[in-house]
Amino acid sequence: MFGRARKRPEGPRTVTLIGKPGCHLCDDARAVIERVCADTGAVWEEKDITRDEELHRAYWEQIPVVLVDGEQHTFWRVDEARLRRALQP
Repeated sequence: MFGRARKRPEGPRTVTLIGKPGCHLCDDARAVIERVCADTGAVWEEKDITRDEELHRAYWEQIPVVLVDGEQHTFWRVDEARLRRALQP
């Protein structure tokens, strides 16, 4: 779909962190997400991969995984500047 601009949803952007308890990379990702969302007004949520079979199948080898408005943005490490750019209007 080159050349097509993807329409952004109206209202606040949503960042989803998919991780698991005891994961140090998930802790690092959470800190970045909290900071960026506080600054940008985006909302964020966290989903536990150990409690959701579908998420487990899709993302187990990539955690932590970050979604922006339901689309995969990154995995393993969260680049703060890149996440901020993704959340710009």
